[in-house]
Amino acid sequence: MVPLHDDQPTRIKPIVTVGLIVACSVIFLWQLSLSEADFERAIFSLGMIPSVLIGPHALPPEVQLVPNTFTVLSSMFLHGGWLHLLGNMLYLWIFGNNVEDSMGHLRFLIFYLVCGAVAALLQAYVEPMSNIPMIGASGAVAGILGAYLLLHPRARILTFVFLGIFWTFVRLPAVIVLGGWIVIQIVNAIGVQPGTGGVAWLAHVGGFLSGVMLIGVFKHRAGQLFLGSRQGPWGKS
Repeated sequence: MVPLHDDQPTRIKPIVTVGLIVACSVIFLWQLSLSEADFERAIFSLGMIPSVLIGPHALPPEVQLVPNTFTVLSSMFLHGGWLHLLGNMLYLWIFGNNVEDSMGHLRFLIFYLVCGAVAALLQAYVEPMSNIPMIGASGAVAGILGAYLLLHPRARILTFVFLGIFWTFVRLPAVIVLGGWIVIQIVNAIGVQPGTGGVAWLAHVGGFLSGVMLIGVFKHRAGQLFLGSRQGPWGKS
């Protein structure tokens, strides 16, 4: 299932959501402008490497560009390929505006970065000896999905569904789309072998859970949870 659009209106312009999409896109274009060797160096110097962040390893001085702790944030803005970038930005575009609407611009930015940091730190804690850089906005975006699920569980999501040779477009409740998404992340996180690289499933789970737990702290006091379809964050619109 690929979500394409939701039916939830917003009251404010999602300038932070758009800004994050622009930032990730511009940084990825910068990555593409690098030589293959410099592209790899950027991943290792700006990505979050568990064994460097909390383990006993250290990057060579000629590779390290920023302090190790800063990579928890810088890793969120790097991506490994077009599909990686476009997938994250699609989810951010669809669901980020409503979460930003429920919090306001500054709170939303802090929320996004906190969820991404929690996701990265969980991945590092579980695999502290891993030398594989973790990059991508997935953990932060997962936090947005967790928050959206509590804000608008009954929102209708226009979804592309592909079943073998058959495909269709259907409108599904957010609880099915996002609930199904997190179930897939948990199943894959349980089945993955430590140290094998690939998708950081645990980071997705950690980001999602942080979004669920923090939405009550970051949303406006007047904001409501569990709103029905086509409702703004404070009632009918």
